[in-house]
Amino acid sequence: MRLPISWLIYYHDGLKVYVERMEQNKYFDVLIVGSGVAGLTLALSIEESYRIAIISKSTLQGGASWLAQGGIAAVLDKNDTKEAHVRDTEIAGAGLCHSDTVRFVVENGPDAVEWLINQGVDFTRNENEKNYHLAQEGGHSHRRIVHSADATGKAVTSALVERVSAAKNVTVFENYCAIDLVTQAHKISRKSRCVGAYFLDVKQKTVQALSAKNVVLATGGASKSYLYTSNPDGATGDGIAMAWRRGCRIANLEFNQFHPTCLYHPNAKSFLITEALRGEGALLQLPDGNRFMHHFHKSAELAPRDVVARAIDHEMKRLGSDCLFLDISHKSSTFIIDRFPNMYKKCLQFNIDITRDPIPIVPAAHYTCGGILVDKRAQTDLINLYAVGENACTGLHGANRMASNSLLECIVYARAAAESINEGTLQIESPSPIKDWDESRVLHSDEEVVISHNWDELRRFMWDYVGIVRTNKRLERAQNRIELLKKEIQDYYGNYKINRDLLELRNLVTVSDLIIRCASLRRESRGLHYTLDYPALSQDAKDSIIVPDGFA
Repeated sequence: MRLPISWLIYYHDGLKVYVERMEQNKYFDVLIVGSGVAGLTLALSIEESYRIAIISKSTLQGGASWLAQGGIAAVLDKNDTKEAHVRDTEIAGAGLCHSDTVRFVVENGPDAVEWLINQGVDFTRNENEKNYHLAQEGGHSHRRIVHSADATGKAVTSALVERVSAAKNVTVFENYCAIDLVTQAHKISRKSRCVGAYFLDVKQKTVQALSAKNVVLATGGASKSYLYTSNPDGATGDGIAMAWRRGCRIANLEFNQFHPTCLYHPNAKSFLITEALRGEGALLQLPDGNRFMHHFHKSAELAPRDVVARAIDHEMKRLGSDCLFLDISHKSSTFIIDRFPNMYKKCLQFNIDITRDPIPIVPAAHYTCGGILVDKRAQTDLINLYAVGENACTGLHGANRMASNSLLECIVYARAAAESINEGTLQIESPSPIKDWDESRVLHSDEEVVISHNWDELRRFMWDYVGIVRTNKRLERAQNRIELLKKEIQDYYGNYKINRDLLELRNLVTVSDLIIRCASLRRESRGLHYTLDYPALSQDAKDSIIVPDGFA
C-alpha cells in the first residue's frame, strides 16, 4: 500500500492505526453493489451491529430509482382487493408470472408502503389530507398507485439516502465501478461462495478489492443495450453480467419492456413521460390528431405497456413518422400543473406547454424484466450472493411488468433478503483475503475509439434486430455481430488498463448476448417478446433459463 509521505513522520503507533483503519474498510458483513431503492432499503433493514458497504457507480442520487415518476402499487383502498392486484399483475405478465411470488409481493405491499412512510417519505394526499391520493395506471383495475406528485422516485430515494447517511454502520463508496465478483470454495460444501468483488475507483483510477460475508447485487437493469432508452447512463447490466460470469443462472431476458412514451426532442436525453398521464386521461394521437389505441385494445390508452408500445411502433412504421403524440391539454391547466408539476416544468424547458400542446413521444427501452434467477429470499445460485431489484428475476413480472410494481418489488425483496442475512450472518465464516488486482501486464490504450465505436454499433443493432418486433433472421444477424464484438472487447479488456467505459461495454455485450440467446429460445409471442415468425401464444408457458458453460 502506498501511503502519503506526510503520514510517515507520525509516531509509529499513529501509522499503525491509520493502516488498520484502511484495512478495516476492506472487510464488511454486507457488501451492497448498487445504491437505488433496493440497495438502500436493504441497508436500512440490516441489523445495526453489522458493518455495511454501499457501492454507488456515481452518487446515491444517480440511478434509475431517482428518476421513477409514477409510484408504488399497493392495496390501500377499501374498494380494492389483494386478489384484484394479483389478478391484474398476472394478466399483464401474460401467463408467465410465478403465482406464489405475485401473492408474496402483493400481500407485503401495504406493509412496504407503511415502512416507507416511517422512513420519512412524503406521499401525496387527497385534498382533505386524510387519505393518500391513489392514481391508476395501465393494467390496473383500481386506483392503487401511491405517489409523491410525479416524482415518486426522487421522494423515496431522498428519504432513504437521508436515513442511510445518518447510519453509523454504513460506509458509502461513490464513483466506484464494479469489475467482477470474487468466489472461494465453501469449506464444508465445497460449492462456490461469493466473498467480495473488485471495484474501479473511477476518480483515483485504482482498483480496490472489498471482502464481505454477504454480497448483494442491486445494480439495476440493462436498457442501455438499446439505442433509445429512458434509463440513465449507468443501466449497463453490471450485476447480471458479473453473476453470469461466476456461474449464476439467468432467466427471461428476452422480456425487455419498452416504455411507450419517452419525450422525442433533439435536446432531451432519456426523459420519460410518465404513464400516470394516460391514467389521468391523456390521449395518444397520430400526427393528424386522430386517436388509434382503440384499434389495438379494448382498454385503449390504459392497455398494458407492451400493447401500447407495439401499437405506437406499428403506427410510426406504417406512417413513416419519427414520433407520435400524447395529449392531456383537454384537462384544466390547474389540474395538470398540480398533478404533474415536474412534468410541466421539464417540458417547458423544451418549449412544450403540456396544458396547450401535445407531447411528441417515442417508445424507448425502459425495464429489464428478466435477470439473475433468485428464490423467495433473493438468494442466487452462489452461496452468500443475493440479487434484488431490476437485476433479479423473481417471477413477479412474468412476460411483462405491470406499471408501478417495480419499486414495490425492490422494497419487498430487499427486506426479504435482509431478513435472511440477519438470520445467518453471525454464523458465516469470514472470507479469506482477496488477492490484489494485477495489472502489471497491461498497457495504456491509445485507441479508445474502439470502445466508442463498438458501444455505438452494439446499441444500434440491438435496437434494429432485437427491439419491439423480432424475427429469426434479425436475431441471427444480431448473434453473428455479438460474437465478433465479444471477441474484440475481451481482447481489449485483456490487454489494456480498464476504465468505466470499457467495463460498461464489457457488461453490455455480455447481457446483450444473453438477451439474444433467451429470445432465440422462445418460439412464441408472449408479453414483451413479439416475433413475426411465431406470432401465436404457446399453450405451455415456460421461463427461458440459461446456464453458464461449465456450471451446469
